[in-house]
Amino acid sequence: MAIKEEWLDEVLKGCKTPEDITGPNGVIKQLTKRLLEKALSAEMTEHLGYEKYSAEGYNCGNTRNGNGRKVVQTEHGEVEIETPRDREGSFEPQIIKKRQRRFEGFDDKILSMYSHGMSTRDIQFHLKDIYGVEVSPDLISSVTEKVMEDIKVWQTRPLARLYPIVYLDAVRIKVRDNGHIVNKAVYLALGVGLDGQKDVLGMWIAETEGAKFWAMILTELKNRGVEDIFIICVDGLKGFSEAIEGIYPPTQVQLCIVHMIRNSLKYVSWKDRKAVVEALKPIYTAATAAAAEESLKEFCSVWDSKYPTIGDLWRRNWEGIVPFLAYPGYIRKAIYTTNAIESLNHSLRKITKNRGSFPNDEAALKLLYLGLQNAKKKWTMPIWQWKDALNQFAVVFADRFPLDLE
Repeated sequence: MAIKEEWLDEVLKGCKTPEDITGPNGVIKQLTKRLLEKALSAEMTEHLGYEKYSAEGYNCGNTRNGNGRKVVQTEHGEVEIETPRDREGSFEPQIIKKRQRRFEGFDDKILSMYSHGMSTRDIQFHLKDIYGVEVSPDLISSVTEKVMEDIKVWQTRPLARLYPIVYLDAVRIKVRDNGHIVNKAVYLALGVGLDGQKDVLGMWIAETEGAKFWAMILTELKNRGVEDIFIICVDGLKGFSEAIEGIYPPTQVQLCIVHMIRNSLKYVSWKDRKAVVEALKPIYTAATAAAAEESLKEFCSVWDSKYPTIGDLWRRNWEGIVPFLAYPGYIRKAIYTTNAIESLNHSLRKITKNRGSFPNDEAALKLLYLGLQNAKKKWTMPIWQWKDALNQFAVVFADRFPLDLE
């Protein structure tokens, strides 16, 4: 609906300062009050079936019965409004429902601030400072608690039958447990669908990982409709091979190259980091597995004397490193270029870094879920050169590739 310029001019007449518009008693707050009351009056008219003071209401049974008052928290501060009542008490307003104290949009403000890592105290201060609204920790908790319902629905939603690639990675957090702070990992499954679009398939919290843990995740994905995965890229192989054999036997497990490089650099002094990264590059960019092995030998001949642990690390994990080297270039790039999961993890670490610890697992899940929703808004395009990679998948996995991509 277009708002007439003359009407705006009339409303703003007499406003000389920004305070007159956005202040505690400014035009915006007054308009909010009048519009809400007008809407409630219209709802009452619809409920009764006749206009206020209309002769149609005489001796018709239910009638208006004065007004109540309540304070509503809005994006522009607290607003006191008059709420119409009917004699029978059957009126159920929709724009501001009975016992509702926050106007639509206010809860979204709280959730937005919470999702960006702000603490309860920070949210309280911000709402007081910007909107002049005082809120209690219990109110913030009740608003964010509703997120758990969304998480339950999200975590059990049906998934696609096939994902060409699934990345499994973790964000580390600290959680209070029986008076002690314990380190836990929140594992994320990021799937790439046949359309090249990314989607977080699930989120799980664990203190330790192993065959039983991986089996639980894979079984859950299976139960939610995932019949096949071509390649799973993980940050570690502990217990995974045993679990995958019983649930997704044909799936190829690939150790994440980014994590291999990162783990290698744990043993390297700052001045040598750049040189070591460059020396490792020929290994994972080699044309064949045999060429990669030669590059590893060359790396060890140069760096073993100073950093023998790096060569041992790559040799111990060799079976999980080399599988992607058997694939054509476009599939290789899709597997070892883990920018999607790395970018996601980076955004989640930003919102958790200011939290010393979480009071429980649920508090961590709420914040991370909201962070995932923020990150998802940026996923508007399929991953780079996906069409070419998909054509290669159709050749390499011909016996498992669907003929109908819809």
